[in-house]
Amino acid sequence: MKLHDLVCTAFAVLLNILKSTNAIDCFKCISINKNYPPCEDPFHNNVTTDIFQSPCMGGRKGRDGLFPATSCIKITGVFDDNEDTITVRGCALDSGTLTTDTELVRMSHCGGFYYSTRYVRGCVQSCNDADACNSAIMSNKSLLIEFLFISLLITLLQFH
Repeated sequence: MKLHDLVCTAFAVLLNILKSTNAIDCFKCISINKNYPPCEDPFHNNVTTDIFQSPCMGGRKGRDGLFPATSCIKITGVFDDNEDTITVRGCALDSGTLTTDTELVRMSHCGGFYYSTRYVRGCVQSCNDADACNSAIMSNKSLLIEFLFISLLITLLQFH
């Protein structure tokens, strides 16, 4: 194996390891008819530390247990049967199925859906770009390892 190929392979493995160790932090709460104001909009994250989950864990289709979430979700809507409002904040993860329509975190959408057994008209939104809405921030240790590895890669490629 050539040095260039070895370095590229090692670099790909390192990036995969760094990516897979991160989880997302999200707010988790439920408010029906505005009975829990900290969960409602406008949302003020400076007064909601009791509902902040770090890391946020979620269930996965066909698997027992909880797993580190990959996205934060927010559900807002109005129940069809009595016009009650609902706001849900939480986290979720992609279960790995092949279709977009069965994965809550793959796309945000508005329309009608069932929440438990009740029909709701509203929106399901997901995000994964920052913690608390949302992607995980690399630790300083991870950033240092990545910086050192990239420096080594550049040095090796200059002498090759």
